[in-house]
Amino acid sequence: MIQVTSEPIDVAALERLLAHPAAGGIVTFSGVVRDHNVGREVLFLEYEAYAEMAEAQLADIHRRLTERWDTKRVVMVHRTGRLAIGDVAVFVGVATAHRAEAFEACRFGIDTIKHELPIWKKEHFVGGEVWVEGCAG
Repeated sequence: MIQVTSEPIDVAALERLLAHPAAGGIVTFSGVVRDHNVGREVLFLEYEAYAEMAEAQLADIHRRLTERWDTKRVVMVHRTGRLAIGDVAVFVGVATAHRAEAFEACRFGIDTIKHELPIWKKEHFVGGEVWVEGCAG
């Protein structure tokens, strides 16, 4: 399952989608809005995307991930719109037969999303706002 959505991400519901009888390893990552960045107090974030382009790119990332690892289930969701501190902005979950490949595939998924997905982040902080470029590990 892949999705770009303006709706809140329900992590528990997405985790249930990863269940598979042949999956011995399930790894998930949730990117959560935090209250600080580079010494500034963050108030909230805004994510903007051209949804059709972002979903096409997300589908390509999903394709490359499933070609590289023997996955049983993969879920990748990115949120757009205004997000409060503590909201989940992105979720990646991978189910595979063994834990090592689940960790590797999940890491590939989130890293590739951060580098390639055409979604833009605007950080609103005490005293201003700024578009955030690039990604931090």
